Amino acid sequence: MHPISYFQAIVLGLTQGIAEPFPISSLGHGVVLPRLFGWHIHQNDKFFLTFLIATHLATAIVLLLFFLKDWVRIVSGLWRSLKLREIRDDDIDARVGWLLVAGTIPVGIIGLLLQDPLRKLFASPQTAAAFLIVNGVALLAFERLRSRPPRPGDYEGDVDERIAKLSWRQAIGVGTSQAAALVPGISRSGVTMGGGLLVGLSNEDAARYGFLLATPVIFAAAALKLPELFGSAGNGVRGPALVAGLCAAATTFFAVKFLLRFFETNRLTPFGVYCVGFGAICTLVFALGG
Repeated sequence: MHPISYFQAIVLGLTQGIAEPFPISSLGHGVVLPRLFGWHIHQNDKFFLTFLIATHLATAIVLLLFFLKDWVRIVSGLWRSLKLREIRDDDIDARVGWLLVAGTIPVGIIGLLLQDPLRKLFASPQTAAAFLIVNGVALLAFERLRSRPPRPGDYEGDVDERIAKLSWRQAIGVGTSQAAALVPGISRSGVTMGGGLLVGLSNEDAARYGFLLATPVIFAAAALKLPELFGSAGNGVRGPALVAGLCAAATTFFAVKFLLRFFETNRLTPFGVYCVGFGAICTLVFALGG
């Protein structure tokens, strides 16, 4: 008997693929949904952590493929700057590449040091629901405190040229903010998009920058724990994990495609309202013993 059924795997995989790119916390939903549905799954169980590896890896692969042309240009720009030993003013790809590096290194270090302690400390349905509310309030605050209001035609022109105008301090700040997503209920894409708004990016540019920032972090975290899936911890969950990964891949693709179009003319506000509402409902249900 599988510790996670194929039906549960499909539901969790589909949810992961939507909730990772959407600023609503995939990890938070992964913690509260089993409790809401009455499934005997806990986020701290070894097999469940192993199961999540497959869904996160699938999300990372789709993000990489979705922006593959961009990554080819960015990596080429990085290599070009290394050969020249300088970042030329007119080399936008190199500039964006090094901004991504600057934003990724700090969160990578924090993740290695604090990932397991934070997830074990906060990974309960009640605390995840509470942090979903916190995440929603943060999204609403980001929109309120953004550096500038949306403007017509924000999404037109060269998005990388606009991202390349960020300072090193801004890139490091936005990238490091991803560490907040180690707490279930706080969204990685939400804090990076919000950080992008605070440093002057439009919603669409902030979303794109957030997806680029998230790709190497999710990839590295999943790949680091991938051997566990093929070890003893993966016994009984490899089949459901594969199904969940395929489901996550499908919904990730459509979620990213939808969001990039959505943020051309819309804000984070609907997602903030959703997180506050869903988190409050979950908190009430759990308090009543549901």
